[in-house]
Amino acid sequence: MAVTFDDFKFNRQLLNALTDAGYTEPTPVQQKAIPPILNGQDVMGIAQTGTGKTAAYVLPIVMRLKYAQGDHARALIIAPTRELAIQIEENVKTFAKYTDLRIVSVYGGLGPKTQIELINKGVDIIVATPGRFMDIYLAGHIVTKTLQVLVLDEADKMMDMGFMPQINRILEVVPIKRQNLLFSATMSDKIHELSANFLEFPTVIEVTPQATPAQTVDQKLYYVPNVKTKINLLKKLLEEEGNITKLMVFCKTRVAAEDVYKFLHRKFGEGHVKVLHANKGQNTRINSMNAFKNDEVKILVATDVASRGIDVSDVSHVINFDVPVVIEDYVHRIGRTGRALQSGEAITFCNPAEEYYLNKIQKLIRQTVPVYDMPADVFVEATPYEEKQDQDREIDMQKRRDDPDFKGAFHEKKTLNQRKKFDEAKAKKQGIQRPAKKGRVKSFRKK
Repeated sequence: MAVTFDDFKFNRQLLNALTDAGYTEPTPVQQKAIPPILNGQDVMGIAQTGTGKTAAYVLPIVMRLKYAQGDHARALIIAPTRELAIQIEENVKTFAKYTDLRIVSVYGGLGPKTQIELINKGVDIIVATPGRFMDIYLAGHIVTKTLQVLVLDEADKMMDMGFMPQINRILEVVPIKRQNLLFSATMSDKIHELSANFLEFPTVIEVTPQATPAQTVDQKLYYVPNVKTKINLLKKLLEEEGNITKLMVFCKTRVAAEDVYKFLHRKFGEGHVKVLHANKGQNTRINSMNAFKNDEVKILVATDVASRGIDVSDVSHVINFDVPVVIEDYVHRIGRTGRALQSGEAITFCNPAEEYYLNKIQKLIRQTVPVYDMPADVFVEATPYEEKQDQDREIDMQKRRDDPDFKGAFHEKKTLNQRKKFDEAKAKKQGIQRPAKKGRVKSFRKK
């Protein structure tokens, strides 16, 4: 096992860049993945976020390409979100600092004109989201025949986001002879299927048991009845926890994220908190993330758009204001803290309708999250009628999901009038004559 980066026989340019970036010794995923990647093997890496996996594949790629050559890309890295694409681009530029390699990232949210111009000037490494890559490729601005390495990063997230058709199209247009690298935090059936189509006799790297949180993250759970009480608890923790130096608050929806942001903004002011979600423009999202990374703000409120691949090394705390519905996102959310062997704390607020997802999360991570009592001085609000109805409706839906025969309090019964309207609409669609009122015959003809 290599204990220093010198053991990988990296060239001096790469070692100097690593020194400048403050990298002293390889992480476990880097120790396991770099040798086979340097050897040209296909690699499948199962590694949670925050383990240093980006460097595990970027370093060998930079070492392999060495210097600018030709006009067309020789390495392609596909990532699920624009935030992750930007993050990977920054990593590549950090490690390629002392080379003349040309790196271009392409992603949605911005017009493609500038991205196309950069590609046309000549490129060695492209970092891309699947949709934007295919758009520019189909417009004739990307040549794939020179590609030597293809990386799919956060492959499980790409599956969750429905990118499988684009991934299959990308696999159809890249050369058959190439090195393939696939990285994922979880090993689902879909990932197995993708790896079978994508990888040739891969070396499998699994750093920790799949879908387990980093050992350095201290997890806590509070059962909280409603949104107002969640806000009261958040306020209490922020007043009490003197050791919260950098905090990410994750919410399930954009609306919830905006509400939490507005509360924190009123409490702490503009200079302390930013919000990040898909409704924000691309420049606003980049500015919010940069402000958080550069310690200009202490708190970042976000939806799961920021739960993966955002490398902010000194996040002391993560608060799950809502339990994630996509249970794998829990691992990625709390992976924002406890990175690079530092310690961190992840606190989850769970209402009655979220217990279903919490139980699934605990099965996934094979751990029971320790439950803490609500601090005595946190005011527990009564749950408003509408919120209670929403929770009951959600619980009914969960029970029906597990038992299709379950008939809950919100089981929908069609009235006679609804059934009549439904039958008439169906008859109209099929062009069937039905007797109208007062004995007249109404004819429905197909348009």
